[in-house]
Amino acid sequence: MTAMLTVEGMNAWYGPSHILQGVDLEVRRGEIVCLIGRNGAGKTTTLRTIMGLVDRSTGRVVFEGQDLMKRPAHIRNRLGLGYVPEERRIVSGLTVRENLRLGLLASAVKRPERVVIDEVATIFPRLAERLDQTAITMSGGEQQMLAIARATVSQPKLLMLDEPSEGIMPVLVDEMFELFGRMRDGGTTILLVEQNVELALALGDRAYVMDGGGIVHHANSAALLADEATKERYCSV
Repeated sequence: MTAMLTVEGMNAWYGPSHILQGVDLEVRRGEIVCLIGRNGAGKTTTLRTIMGLVDRSTGRVVFEGQDLMKRPAHIRNRLGLGYVPEERRIVSGLTVRENLRLGLLASAVKRPERVVIDEVATIFPRLAERLDQTAITMSGGEQQMLAIARATVSQPKLLMLDEPSEGIMPVLVDEMFELFGRMRDGGTTILLVEQNVELALALGDRAYVMDGGGIVHHANSAALLADEATKERYCSV
């Protein structure tokens, strides 16, 4: 299967700190790839660098045959990269509908708002019931769903998710991960950073393990799920 995203020798710095040190990974079309490891391993910085949000970086980020390293973040988004950061970044004072409208305005794909709302209602039934509710009044899990929905209205080819289960009630986490599976089945490719290793590996197709700013292990998700020694060495708190 041809890679949709290829990362080669990616390095990144925050000030003098060399955070990513030669990261290599690939994501193939139609799969969920998990990026796991302890806090501080470099997972979030990997997503941010792929998205073009780190000021100082080197290496190659090739998406559908185009090298993106010199492209700004908004161009990467228009080319089909979607990103939901850990902190969500929804506009809390706006309604659900208004947040979705912002996502649509930023999209390179111009579609009628009515069509987008209908799609959101199908995929995110909880949000359909809250279209005119102010975002800040919703639960953390519902706000996370809104952040994901806002990222998907632009119909990204690859969606990067950073810790989507963080601070979410277990019942909503299960619902969210079922949604990710349906999104993959519907054609959305996903790169998932997730601290809940067991849940991520049960969902994903392949997984990369990070430690010290680099990739230290790569395996089929099912194989890594059964590999207690590797999980204990690199993923246990």
